[in-house]
Amino acid sequence: MESIGTVWMWAGFSAVVLVMLAIDLFLVGGGKSHKVSVKEAGIWTVVWVSVAMLFAAVLWWYLDGTLGREAANARALEFVTGYLIEKALAVDNVFVWLMLFSFFAVPPELQKRVLLYGVLGAIVMRTGMIFAGAWLISQFHWVLYLFGAFLLITGIKMMWFAEHEQNLARNPLLRWLRSHMNIATEFHGERFFIHRQLNGRLVRFATPLFLALVLVEVSDVIFAVDSIPAIFAITTDPFIVLTSNIFAILGLRAMYFLLADFAGRFSLLKYGLAAVLMFIGGKMLLLDLVKIPVGLSLGVVALLIATSVVLSLRKDRLAAAAEGER
Repeated sequence: MESIGTVWMWAGFSAVVLVMLAIDLFLVGGGKSHKVSVKEAGIWTVVWVSVAMLFAAVLWWYLDGTLGREAANARALEFVTGYLIEKALAVDNVFVWLMLFSFFAVPPELQKRVLLYGVLGAIVMRTGMIFAGAWLISQFHWVLYLFGAFLLITGIKMMWFAEHEQNLARNPLLRWLRSHMNIATEFHGERFFIHRQLNGRLVRFATPLFLALVLVEVSDVIFAVDSIPAIFAITTDPFIVLTSNIFAILGLRAMYFLLADFAGRFSLLKYGLAAVLMFIGGKMLLLDLVKIPVGLSLGVVALLIATSVVLSLRKDRLAAAAEGER
């Protein structure tokens, strides 16, 4: 697999990720359980985005000195484009988390621990999936066409079922867990398991927080399957693919708490995300016929997301105005 990543670049990136994870663990939301405020989440969201852009600047500076200006411009643009795509698609993941926490009635002060494990699990799973995907593409070029077709179909399905509400009570995995495990009906702080006396012996029970964690991790896998092929339409360099993915994931906890109180105002965002998947899928299917510049891809993705956000806010204002006239 061809990559710009050297041993020192991989080591530096790993060090940055470990530091950011430590900060996220010990500083974001504090060490004790409490509800993360919108202001706190907003500040940390700005911090994570700034760190990602700083990494892009450092990457450009390093490549400019080693590979030349043209390579530096191309790789930095690929990183920023990949980061934006992954960040945008992660919003849908956030909405699913909101639905899961609402279904299990998880108190806000207990959500951050589940999200921490969700982010850690996503990092591990995506790392493996990215290297596997990069290896497959390096061996079999036609895999890109499979990725493209998959993304196009996924985008169409997302567009078609945008208004469809999932019935978690019928979720097969959740039903299986409830039929094969002892499940407590109440929360016990941040604990995933408790022990109780049952028929004269000590029996382990899973708390509702554990069920929420399992479904969060499963949602991470599902969204990774959707989002990872999308970035291969921008670049097949494992270093760019992985770094842009991980930086997009690291700020997910803060972004979740930022959007938690405003999710209802972005009712049309799903259509924008579906359009992004359809565009990326079409780009991959046409990659040997039409070369769409990375800069143009960045502009199209940004335009689709921005348009869906603006239209969502406009729809929300019109609905509020109509409600006020009644």
